[in-house]
Amino acid sequence: MTVTPHQQLPDVDRPPGAEPAPRGRRARTTPPWWFALPAMLLFAFVVLVPSARGVYYAFTDWDGLSPDFSFVGLDNFSEMFRDEDAMQAIRHTLLIAVSITVVQNAVGLLLALGVNSVIKSRNVLRVFLFAPAVITPVVTAYLWRNLLGPDGAVNSLLGAVGLGGWRQDWLGSPTLALWSVVGVIVWQFAGYSMVIFLAGLQSVPKEVHEAAAMDGAGPVRRFWSVTRPLLAPALTINLMLSIIGGIKLFDQVYALTGGGPGHATDTISTLIYKDAFTLGEFGYSIALAVVLTIIVAVVSSGQYLALSRNERAAS
Repeated sequence: MTVTPHQQLPDVDRPPGAEPAPRGRRARTTPPWWFALPAMLLFAFVVLVPSARGVYYAFTDWDGLSPDFSFVGLDNFSEMFRDEDAMQAIRHTLLIAVSITVVQNAVGLLLALGVNSVIKSRNVLRVFLFAPAVITPVVTAYLWRNLLGPDGAVNSLLGAVGLGGWRQDWLGSPTLALWSVVGVIVWQFAGYSMVIFLAGLQSVPKEVHEAAAMDGAGPVRRFWSVTRPLLAPALTINLMLSIIGGIKLFDQVYALTGGGPGHATDTISTLIYKDAFTLGEFGYSIALAVVLTIIVAVVSSGQYLALSRNERAAS
C-alpha cells in the first residue's frame, strides 16, 4: 500500500470511528508533582537548611551564644585529629558499633532459631525476648546502672552463688565499662534482631527443608546450605540497623557512664554533647558531628553495597 504525504496510517489500537483522547485528559493520568511541594518545603525548612547552616558553623569558632564569631577554615578539623580525646572517641565508636553488630545479630539469630521450633511456649518466649526492645533506652540504661553498681543486684547475685571473686565495679572500671555498655545494648536489642530473623525463617518454604532432609542433609547442613542463603534479606536489614545505631549511639552511653570513667566510654556523640553544652565549643562540636555524618554515610553505603552483592549472589 502506498501512502501519500497527506495520508496517515490507521490506528490499529483504536476502533474505527473512535475519537482520540484529548491531550489534556491523558496528561491528567499522571499526578501533578506540585502535590509534594508542601512536604518538600517543610523538609527543606526543618532539615536541609539547619543542616547547611550547621556545616557552615563547623568552619567557625562560634560558642553557641555570642552573635560574633570568626571563620577559621579547617582549624576545627585539624584540631580534631590532634585531639587524643576525639581520636579515642572515634575508636570507641567503631569498636562499639562492630561489637554490637556481631554479638547482637549472632544472639538474635540463635534466639530466632530457638523460637521458630514447635515448642508450645514459643509464642510466650517471643513476647518475653522482644519486650526489652520496646522499653525506652534511657529507662533501660538507668535500670542497668543500678544492677551493675558496686552494690547492685549483679554483684549480690555473684556473692550469693559463691562467685564473690567475680564481683566488679562494672561501670567504674576503665577496662570493663565499655564492654558493660555493649552488653546492655545487646540485651535490649537482640530481641529486635530476633524478630527480623524470625520473619525471614518463616518465609522459608517447609518443602525445601523436607527435600534437603530426604537427601540426607543434617540440621547444620540444612541451615548452612538452605536457610542461610534465604536469610540474606533479613541479615542485610539487621546489619544495616545495628551498625548505624552503634555508630550514632548516645542515650545508653550517657545514661550509663556519661562517657566515663574519664573518657573510657566516650563516643563521638557523647563528645559532641560535652563540647557543645559543657565547654561551649559549638564550632568544634559541629565539626565532630560532620565527621560522624561522613562515617555513617561511608560505612552504611559500603555495607549496603557489599550486602546487596552477596544477597544477589545468594539468590
